[in-house]
Amino acid sequence: MGGATATCDRLWTNARLATLVAGQGTYGRIEDGAVAARDGRVAYAGPRADLPSDLSPRETIDCAGRWITPGLIDCHTHLVYAGNRAREFEMRLKGASYAEIARAGGGILSTVAATRAAGEDDLVRAALPRLDALIAEGVTTIEIKSGYGLELETERRQLAAARRLGRIRALDVVTTFLGAHALPPEAEGDKAAYIDRVCREMIPAIAADGLADAVDGFCEGIAFSPDEIARVFDAAKAAGLPVKLHAEQLSNSGGAGLAARYGALSADHLEYLDEPGAAAMADAGTAAVLLPGAFYFIRETQTPPVDLLRRYKVPIALATDCNPGTSPLTSLLLTMNMGATLFRLTVEECLAGVTREAARALGRLDRVGTLEAGKWCDLAIWDIDDPAELVYRIGFNPLCARVWRGR
Repeated sequence: MGGATATCDRLWTNARLATLVAGQGTYGRIEDGAVAARDGRVAYAGPRADLPSDLSPRETIDCAGRWITPGLIDCHTHLVYAGNRAREFEMRLKGASYAEIARAGGGILSTVAATRAAGEDDLVRAALPRLDALIAEGVTTIEIKSGYGLELETERRQLAAARRLGRIRALDVVTTFLGAHALPPEAEGDKAAYIDRVCREMIPAIAADGLADAVDGFCEGIAFSPDEIARVFDAAKAAGLPVKLHAEQLSNSGGAGLAARYGALSADHLEYLDEPGAAAMADAGTAAVLLPGAFYFIRETQTPPVDLLRRYKVPIALATDCNPGTSPLTSLLLTMNMGATLFRLTVEECLAGVTREAARALGRLDRVGTLEAGKWCDLAIWDIDDPAELVYRIGFNPLCARVWRGR
């Protein structure tokens, strides 16, 4: 389970652990466990009986039989934006499709207009309540994308606001540049010229500023083609940034295969994924990030091919996809329930999907996502009798305590 030093900063004992370490049984379950933290990292996680006898914690917390999991990870969000799209929600209820709204000039572009008009302070102020809702459910790591600027200065402002959130709140913020999200109105339909601007102007500037940890794109008929996304990925690689992709959400455009060819961290959505795409993802080690909030909100009918992902042993992560137009969701607990009820994931797949596999999808599995010695001591402590409760309940938050880097 990992070694320990003679002293540690903090010890949680009399706890049940769901370590989520792969290959250690269901959940990595330990009935009478303990976790020790030293310098913000896990010094020990395992059976209480195996605690080193000379361990000398400065503080000991009796968990009274509560469960400890790794801190939750929301690995796909668009959390920083201005305005809302409640009116479009009404339109959709009356029968308008996502694609129809987008082609009519609504959708993403309405959020782009509001976000361009907002200052960095405005963006931070608007995002904080959404972030706090996720933190209150045990989230300790979150990914935040740009993509509502579609020009350099607003994209920079979104990413800078996201970075600030990680300084204002005790959690890790992973930022992703999503310039290839939609075509801005001033492009007047010229996708090639806009993609050229993303590749030659935006990505080098964002990389030079150190504002992004990865580059994403939207590969879809209403967005960009595989060839256009390939140009974006080439520019990302030249800038030393890993890639990920919105793929196969509304149709099968071959995005998953493209993502795999570039060694993408993840391909996300995947409702229309086919077998060659799944096989390519498996070979490349590209994680699948499933987003049941968007599936539910836009009333999709084709579910992601979960059995295909299982057959090819593609890692499955879950995320909220928090965004104003297609998934205004700020609950990772509800996301797990949706993953189980809508996509028929198992409880263990759901829990792994917001811990271990979410960390993998961010390229952070070496740091977070499981309870193992050497990783950051990010914990969620729950008032539950069994981990299945975290997936089973709807609208109920049993979090007792949240620990970030041992504090």
